[in-house]
Amino acid sequence: MYVIVEIAGQQFKVEKDQEIFVHRLEGEEGQKVEFSEVLLKADGTDITVGTPTLSSSKVSATILEHLKGDKVIVFKKKRRKGYRVKNGHRQAFTRIKIDGIS
Repeated sequence: MYVIVEIAGQQFKVEKDQEIFVHRLEGEEGQKVEFSEVLLKADGTDITVGTPTLSSSKVSATILEHLKGDKVIVFKKKRRKGYRVKNGHRQAFTRIKIDGIS
């Protein structure tokens, strides 16, 4: 059984006991969170599609940790003008574990 759920503006295909990385969520480590934006629910051959969401389904998860992703270097240059700018960015992520689908 799996569902497609919208978490922090992105859609994820999740199953029970799966660990995923999502954009930074509010909350402490070990805290339970619920997501009610379930778009699709599939149980074997029985597939239910929401219009736009399924109001009867929810996904519960636990926040495992907050961390940062790998550094991405942004380098801009205009040739023959002496213009060079170097910036770096590290995206904030949250690792969550799916506890159940109801």
